[in-house]
Amino acid sequence: MTSRTRPVRTTVSVVAAVSATLLIALAAFLGLQHQTSANQASGRGEGRSAGAEAQELGDPDYGVCRGTSAKCYHDWGNFSPAADGYRVLLYTRTAGPRHANLGPTLGTGLNPTLADTNVVQNALVRMGTKNGFTVDWTEDVTQLSSPARLFRYNAVVFYSTSRDTLDDAAQTSLRQYVRGGGGFVGIHNAFGTEYNWPWYEGLLGGANFYDHGPDQRGTVVVQNRRNSSTSDLPARWDFTDEWYNLVPAPSKVRVLASVDESTLAEGVTGNQGHPGHGRHHPVAWCQYYDGGRAWLTTLGHDAKAFSTDGSFPGADQFQNLILGGIESAMGRTPFCRAG
Repeated sequence: MTSRTRPVRTTVSVVAAVSATLLIALAAFLGLQHQTSANQASGRGEGRSAGAEAQELGDPDYGVCRGTSAKCYHDWGNFSPAADGYRVLLYTRTAGPRHANLGPTLGTGLNPTLADTNVVQNALVRMGTKNGFTVDWTEDVTQLSSPARLFRYNAVVFYSTSRDTLDDAAQTSLRQYVRGGGGFVGIHNAFGTEYNWPWYEGLLGGANFYDHGPDQRGTVVVQNRRNSSTSDLPARWDFTDEWYNLVPAPSKVRVLASVDESTLAEGVTGNQGHPGHGRHHPVAWCQYYDGGRAWLTTLGHDAKAFSTDGSFPGADQFQNLILGGIESAMGRTPFCRAG
C-alpha cells in the first residue's frame, strides 16, 4: 500500500510545483502587460518606449567602448590642426519642432545665407572667429553623407536638431567619423533627435529627452572644476532654461554641471509627468564613445542665452560652457579630465 501511495504523493508534489511555477510566470506576465499598458496609456513623449525599457533594464549596452577612460579614444591621425587649423561643422536641421533661436530654415549647401534671426548660427560663427577656429554651418543632410567630408572638421555640433534629421548615409558617415576619432557636441534638442537609433542615444551618454518643466530660472552647479568647459565658471550661476528631464539618464559619463532643483520655483515636473531627477540632475557631461569624444549639454533653449549685454543672467557662463565643450571635443584643450 505504501509503495503505491509514494508515486501518487510524488505526482501531487510535482503537479503542485509545476502549478506554482506557472502561477508565478502568469503573474509576471500580467504584471509586464499591465506596465506596458500603463506606459502606453500615459501618453509619453517620443522615444519613451526605448527609454522606459532602458530604465527598467539598467545601464544600456550599446556594444561600443564608452566611458571616461581615454582608452576608448582612437587616434587614427585623421586630423592635423598644425597644418589645417581647427574647424567645426554646425548642424541645425530640424525634421520636427524648431526652436525659435534657430531662426528660419536655411537654404541648401554649405554656409547658406543667414538672417539676423538665425541667432544660434550667427553666435557660433562669431564665437569661432573670436577664438581662432572656423565654423561652417548647414541644414543640408547631404553635407554629412560622406565620412571624408566630415573628417575636414575637428568637431561636429548638433544644436537643437529634431527627430529624424539624418538619412541612412549620414548616419553611417557620422558613425565612421566618430570611430575615426572625431569630436561630437550635442546641445539642447540634440537630445530630441534620432530617437530610434540606439548608437546615437549612446553618443549622447546613454541619455534621451523625455520631457521638461516650465521655462524658468534656476541655479547651475558646477560639478567638475578641472574640465576645460567649466574651469573658468563660478561654482554656482543662475540661468533660465527648460531643464530637460531624461530617460534614460546619462551613465558612464563625467558629469560637469547639474541644476539645483530646489531653486526652480515652478518645479521640475515635466509635461509628461516626469518628476525630475532629485539631487542629481545633470545638465552637462562628457565621455569617450566608440573611438571619439562627445561633449553634451541640455542647456541652450533661449536666444537670449547668446546676449552679450548682461541682460540675461548666465548668458556669459553658458557661452563659456559651450565654447569650452567645443574646444575640448575637437582636441584643442584637454578632454573630459577628472575633477
